[in-house]
Amino acid sequence: MQEVLQMYVSENFCYLTTTGRKSGKAHTIEIWFALVGSTLYMLSGGRDKADWVKNIQRQPEVEVRIKTTRKQGRGRVVAEGSEEDARARQLVFSKYAPRSNEDLRDWSRRSLTVAVDIE
Repeated sequence: MQEVLQMYVSENFCYLTTTGRKSGKAHTIEIWFALVGSTLYMLSGGRDKADWVKNIQRQPEVEVRIKTTRKQGRGRVVAEGSEEDARARQLVFSKYAPRSNEDLRDWSRRSLTVAVDIE
């Protein structure tokens, strides 16, 4: 399963589908990610105010789609200041900073790190 995901490590974005905490309906967003093993890391510029983060906090079961591959996973907010948090921020920043016309340093520092552990 990890091998299937690894072929997508350089893709620009994934689609994350969460279950709406109020509506119960599926909500899909396009989002940047970094992949380590079977865990996808994403940064929320809206921190815990973003609907997709609130949805994960209420219902952590999610679906991730990269190109045509769909996988089920479990989302979680990464503990701020942890080693995992620092590593994830650096991975996402390193992947997207060279591709962006904007300076992503502030965004990568102030965002909330969210992980999706693929089942």
